[in-house]
Amino acid sequence: MTYDQKKRILDLFVATSLIVAFFPFWIIIPLLIFFDSGWPVIFTHKRVGKGNVDFELFKFRSMVLNADEILHQKNHKLLKQFKNGDWKIAAKDDPRITQLGRFLRAFTIDEFPQLFNVLKGQMSMVGPRAYVRKELEEQGKKYPETKKYIPYIVSVKPGITGPWQTSGRNEIPFSKRAEMDGEYARNKSIKKDIMILIRTPKAMLSKW
Repeated sequence: MTYDQKKRILDLFVATSLIVAFFPFWIIIPLLIFFDSGWPVIFTHKRVGKGNVDFELFKFRSMVLNADEILHQKNHKLLKQFKNGDWKIAAKDDPRITQLGRFLRAFTIDEFPQLFNVLKGQMSMVGPRAYVRKELEEQGKKYPETKKYIPYIVSVKPGITGPWQTSGRNEIPFSKRAEMDGEYARNKSIKKDIMILIRTPKAMLSKW
């Protein structure tokens, strides 16, 4: 059995088990989001997948409805902060995130719907970050030394968790993230995937 076949079995087993185990969340969280800030409760966003093909990534919505418009059209200071921070802003400093959204992000609950991306075969439980295409392009210019890692990153399915998510998350700059994701893709193995899965709960809780 090939690595890809073993990985697909692992993905289906883990994703299905988590969907069943957290069944109450699929009812409670959408209701909380609806009563907090209305519809929609699911946020979709285009990301780069395996083979450099875009796909729609699912998340529980943790921001206000016009979050993208605020970032790119109405708040240039925030956009500058976003790009200077390697395409990320700490939740406590991002005015677009709702109060409920801060809680969802703190426990990574907002990413639970990505389990359905895994079932659809668009993502894996373990893999590189699901990057935004423009992020890869702009960060590649800012950090030209990372361009060599991009072909490896897009050669595998992005993951819900991965090497950098379990090694410091947002504190790791893009240059290091790209290197870690590229090295993971070059040297992937089921044993490494299982070890990353085992470390993930601790990494999630360490943000608190």
